[in-house]
Amino acid sequence: MIQTSRDHESTIHDTLKTVFGFQTFRPNQESIIKNILDGRDIFAVMPTGGGKSLCYQLPATVMHGTAVVISPLISLMKDQVDAAVENGIHAAFMNSSMDADEVSDVYRMLKYNKIRLLYIAPERFAMPHFLERLKTAAISLFAIDEAHCISEWGHDFRPDYLGLSLIPEMFPDVPVAAFTATATQRVQEDIINKIGLRKPHIVRASFNRPNLFYEVKTKSRVESQILEFLRDRPGESGIIYRTTRDSVMETADFLKSKGIAALPYHAGLSADERNKNQEAFNRDEAQVIVATIAFGMGIDKSNLRFVIHADLPKNIEAYYQETGRAGRDGEPAHCLLFFGRGDIPKIRYFINEITDDKERFIAIQKLNQTVGFASHNVCRRRQLLAFFGENYPRDNCGACDICSGSVEQIDITTDAQIIMSAISRTGQRFGTGYIIDIVTGADTKRIRELGHNEIKTYGTGKGRDKKYWRSVVDELIAQKAVMQEGDPYPVLKITQKGSDILFGGERIMALRKEGVKAKTPRKTDEFEEYDRTLFERLRNVRKRIAEGQKAYPYIILSDRTLHEMCRRFPSTLSGMRKISGVGDAKLERYGEDFIREIKLYLNENRISIPEGESGDPGRPVLAQKKKKGETVEETYEFFKGGMSLEDIAKLRSLAPSTIASHMERLILDGRDIDMDRLVDPEKRQEIEKFFLSIEGWNLNPVVEHFNGTVSYEEARLVRAHLHRNHQA
Repeated sequence: MIQTSRDHESTIHDTLKTVFGFQTFRPNQESIIKNILDGRDIFAVMPTGGGKSLCYQLPATVMHGTAVVISPLISLMKDQVDAAVENGIHAAFMNSSMDADEVSDVYRMLKYNKIRLLYIAPERFAMPHFLERLKTAAISLFAIDEAHCISEWGHDFRPDYLGLSLIPEMFPDVPVAAFTATATQRVQEDIINKIGLRKPHIVRASFNRPNLFYEVKTKSRVESQILEFLRDRPGESGIIYRTTRDSVMETADFLKSKGIAALPYHAGLSADERNKNQEAFNRDEAQVIVATIAFGMGIDKSNLRFVIHADLPKNIEAYYQETGRAGRDGEPAHCLLFFGRGDIPKIRYFINEITDDKERFIAIQKLNQTVGFASHNVCRRRQLLAFFGENYPRDNCGACDICSGSVEQIDITTDAQIIMSAISRTGQRFGTGYIIDIVTGADTKRIRELGHNEIKTYGTGKGRDKKYWRSVVDELIAQKAVMQEGDPYPVLKITQKGSDILFGGERIMALRKEGVKAKTPRKTDEFEEYDRTLFERLRNVRKRIAEGQKAYPYIILSDRTLHEMCRRFPSTLSGMRKISGVGDAKLERYGEDFIREIKLYLNENRISIPEGESGDPGRPVLAQKKKKGETVEETYEFFKGGMSLEDIAKLRSLAPSTIASHMERLILDGRDIDMDRLVDPEKRQEIEKFFLSIEGWNLNPVVEHFNGTVSYEEARLVRAHLHRNHQA
């Protein structure tokens, strides 16, 4: 008999802390879990990074039997199982990559109730013997991931999913939970009916991802623009999307030639090479994957700090899904789209190849929506959420290029009237390009034949280029003063709001960026600052552990967990237990390794933590220095006074590596540092040359290349100097 959710109240909160290491639930998780434990079916729309896996993994740990998780992503199953095992949960998968003996082992564990989670592909439900085996086992629940795949109205319909409608019929007493990241109301109803969910508890979570910063930049020399972005983010992982295989290879080769550890991924590469590149990326051995959209569905990497679209996506759904792969750990991440109108004809070419009129019309609509998102000076977040039928309640999201950074409002009323006058005087029968030709006084045969060179507005805007006038049209469309109507060549129509501007004395303002680089917000009420030097050291500890365990670093501990350690500096097991993401299993396996590094860092830098505050989740604490002088600033003062690094280290009783790390920070901060005093000029030039010839910024290859004549400290300082010059 299944207990009620009230009976499970204390159990699920205790499990949340001890198994998963979290102090509180994310929105909607608790209600979903309680309804599952009450034996009720679930339909949940939760965005990527919303924590849906916990919604079925936690019930699986407290219910009797095995939870069966259906997922179409075979390449993700091992990652998901590894992550569960790291939390101390007995888990396994079964898919076509396994041989008969491996499958038999899983069946044996299933029979004797030795696994809590079993991940399978939907194709397995087409195998009658599999269903018969399941009927003899104790099954606690079914969780269907990527549930939109069962709907022909969804964006990724898969016929194999239709077989899942057998579940409620064959297992009438087992709850079924269906999850998807994107589903309209129509798709939602279709999923519920196709699976046969029984009066499900329905959750539609917000599509808002507050940790993601959205930015659109005008596309020009895109590879150099990407390089500039990456050099501001040394060591951060991310994906760069390109539309063609050739552009993937060109961008990857370009970045490698500039010292960025970048690898390509597209369907034209062999399966072995794709797998090898994805493995290197997952293990943090490559900073960047340059990929077509073939990459992403098979990745569960939680610590992606950016996603770049170097070409225009075909639709908003794809853009939202692809940007959603950034910041899955809940920490700040940057989504950058490079927009150039030259991308539009390329996409239109493929759309025009679609023979079905209805499909072609829908594809054009979706392309226009994407162009609107990229070109309109309206809050990016508001536009995205509106696409999914969600209203963003705030006037300023504070986390997109429109709502933050340096912008100014400009009155464009006069220029808007020029455009709308041209639209009106030509009968509202023409598209954007033709109207702009009239305004700029283009001498074309068509304009002369139609007599539009005689109208009052002809040539009134010839003092500005066509790019400017297109931006005015975009702004009028964005603010609903003008609408586009018709297909495949939409014409411009003036709305009531446009008439008020043209004839009624209403004014229209536009936001114009001043060219200041927008930055991902690093410190807000929700995302506190953390000690970045310690973070790099803890990342190295995590990578060393991951290599020993043959696991991915983000599975050992997330960036979010390391960031919290770098705010609270836990130096005891009890303090470490309070860090989000550190459950009992991970505390026992890895707690001492991270505590040791934190203690070493605190001692080297003469940092003390106020008594009782270390690791306290309720009181964010950055390190308190014993004395104002015992800081990086003191090292700087001694260096300016003429002392060598060795002498400073002796005077302060610190390791030379610690003093070198102080100097590294000072260099990166742009302080006035005489590099000739730190590294011999000729040697420095050789080190710089070698750095620029290799992939990545790791120190080991440099030290090895120079056969010990270059120390780690020297290599570190030269690397900092190079980074600083690139950012300047």
